[in-house]
Amino acid sequence: MADQLSRPTLHMQRIFNAPRALLWAAWTRPEMVVAWLGPVEWPAVSVVQDLRVGGSYRACLKNAEDGRLLWQSGVYREIEEPSRLSFTFQWEDSHEDGEPVITLVTVIFEELAEGRTRMDFTHAELKSEESLAGHRHGWESTFGRLESWIGNQGNQRE
Repeated sequence: MADQLSRPTLHMQRIFNAPRALLWAAWTRPEMVVAWLGPVEWPAVSVVQDLRVGGSYRACLKNAEDGRLLWQSGVYREIEEPSRLSFTFQWEDSHEDGEPVITLVTVIFEELAEGRTRMDFTHAELKSEESLAGHRHGWESTFGRLESWIGNQGNQRE
């Protein structure tokens, strides 16, 4: 327990120009998740979800340059549509700084004025400071892709 409490946590906030329902769908519908998950250099190519507390998910990221694959998976811990999603996150093979550990991701969506949504993102129990830096880069790039995907959804609605 003390080990988990001392492990690094990544916390990020981002405001999207999109309604909360769209953000919720983007995180909970695999056909949408695959369109934005993963950093630019490792976009997702496969996502499966069993969206229920205790259900699992699995995603495959593919390196854009050399085709290497990275698998991640986890179990849903909390699902409070449309405001809170929490799940474990673990790389399936060694990545970054050695053997993978089980971490915890929590995403909270807060509806704002004018159809915007604040996303409060926490990735807790990371293995090390190296892992924290790697995940910070990965999630920043991923959320940039999410923002672009949302922008394209707006264009399709017009």
